[in-house]
Amino acid sequence: MVEWDIRKLQILRTLRERGTVTATAEALRMTPSAVSQQLTNLAKQLGVPLLEAQGRRVRLTDAARLVLRHAEAVFEQLERADAELAAYVHGEVGEVRVGAFSTAVPALVVPAVRALREAHPGVVVRVREAEAGEAYELLAAGD
Repeated sequence: MVEWDIRKLQILRTLRERGTVTATAEALRMTPSAVSQQLTNLAKQLGVPLLEAQGRRVRLTDAARLVLRHAEAVFEQLERADAELAAYVHGEVGEVRVGAFSTAVPALVVPAVRALREAHPGVVVRVREAEAGEAYELLAAGD
């Protein structure tokens, strides 16, 4: 099985977008030599040529385009994960668990849950009625 290197795939993707090793290096703040070296290493890892010389430029091989077609799905998933993680860090998504006495639920918990859902619709709220002793046990257990 091939070991996939996301950073090297990103370099290949940028080369496809920018068209030249020099433009790729500038976009990624690397030297052209480092870009070439990383792409050579990626070709060795994958066991297929990724670039073909075309005068003073290079062009992607069919194998490189195939690899990038599949890599795009990975990049899209990572971008979604990054966005979801950022939302989590900012308190926009996640889960809030509330333990409350039955008498507090209608008066305190319901209005608080409504306000939280309006302010942060991506947050899931779980309410559990519990008496004092049970509530402390749940809290200690992380539930």
